[in-house]
Amino acid sequence: MSETQTPPLTLNIQYTKDLSFEVPNAPAIYTILRQPPSVNINLDVQVRRIQDDQNVYEVTLATRAEATIPAPAESTNGAEPGKDMTVFIADLSYSGIFTLTGIPDNQVEPVLLVECPRLLFPFARNILADVTRDGGFPPVMLGPVDFVGLWQSRREQMDAAPVANA
Repeated sequence: MSETQTPPLTLNIQYTKDLSFEVPNAPAIYTILRQPPSVNINLDVQVRRIQDDQNVYEVTLATRAEATIPAPAESTNGAEPGKDMTVFIADLSYSGIFTLTGIPDNQVEPVLLVECPRLLFPFARNILADVTRDGGFPPVMLGPVDFVGLWQSRREQMDAAPVANA
């Protein structure tokens, strides 16, 4: 009789934790938009332990897409000349509840900050594309994300941060 082995990483559930989409300059923006806007993407990974005595974590992929265009030369709709005009802002927090089993302590952080967001990313990418397309704009298609690089740069920033004396 063989024992069933529990996988080291289990995705229990995934869900949209928060979703916001706004077009602050509607309806005027639709009349002046002649080309795809410039989109700035910010991405962050947040982790929190669900219960202190268990290896169950909520991992959240927080994404913000902010699209802008140069303001028109003549200010017909309240935009300041020379200042970028916001086309849309999309904020998405997409989360998963993960159980870690038998993962060595020194591997827990990279699993939570690299592997877990890698599993969530395709779903968050689709939601962001759908919501921007449904908002009347070209869909925002997130390119591949180097979660290893993101994790390593976060580690370097934490290592470089000065420690205050008590």
